[in-house]
Amino acid sequence: MQTILITGTSSGYGLEIARHFLDKGWNVIATMRRPDAALLPTSPKLRILPLDVTNEESIAAAIAAAGPIDVLVNNAGIGVVGAFEATPMAHIRKVFDTNTFGVMAMCQAVIPQMRERRSGVIVNVTSSVTLASMPLAAAYTASKQAIEGFTGSLAHELGHFDVRARLVEPGYAPTTRFAQNTDLRVEDLIPPAYAGFAAPIFEAYAKPALTTKEADVAEAVWAAVHDTSDRLQFPGGADAIALYQARHG
Repeated sequence: MQTILITGTSSGYGLEIARHFLDKGWNVIATMRRPDAALLPTSPKLRILPLDVTNEESIAAAIAAAGPIDVLVNNAGIGVVGAFEATPMAHIRKVFDTNTFGVMAMCQAVIPQMRERRSGVIVNVTSSVTLASMPLAAAYTASKQAIEGFTGSLAHELGHFDVRARLVEPGYAPTTRFAQNTDLRVEDLIPPAYAGFAAPIFEAYAKPALTTKEADVAEAVWAAVHDTSDRLQFPGGADAIALYQARHG
């Protein structure tokens, strides 16, 4: 029976990915900074571990406790919405610490066992902003674009050892807490000079033509895990698929 370790399972996509793989009979290791067993169904196939992807000791402890891992899903992430010039550099570094360096650290921790076994899959969850940049999300977009390039390069390196690296690019899900897991308020990051520019953008975000459901992303991860071709990108959700098709035809 295969084992999957998923980061950031306290809500949103990570939580749904964990549920999806449990339903499929997998052994699931759900990780989050503050473990909460009430979030997931009771199952002998489920283990919940504490994990902060920005802390090397926390990563090492979680990997040691997890045992052999067949699939790693790097889903943990934080968002920030606002004008770039008003976003504190300290917070931009915080975004990169989680979304970029946290993903890289998790990969370094898991790659050796996959390379030695010559099997395994790493799925890095980015965003549809990598397919079409959105305004008022410059720092977030940059952190996710970095992982797109990183994963493409990693796929070449790991393919030599029969280990696959994949990207899942979720669209916009209004139900996710995209920018609510930070200590910054959106209104504090919109200076008066940007108010007229930002207002219609926020209106469009509130009523998007196409959206993504958490289940769409879980299905995209499932497809990425099981695809044995050289395909790298797996958009998740109707809006992400539309953007992917517009870019790639």
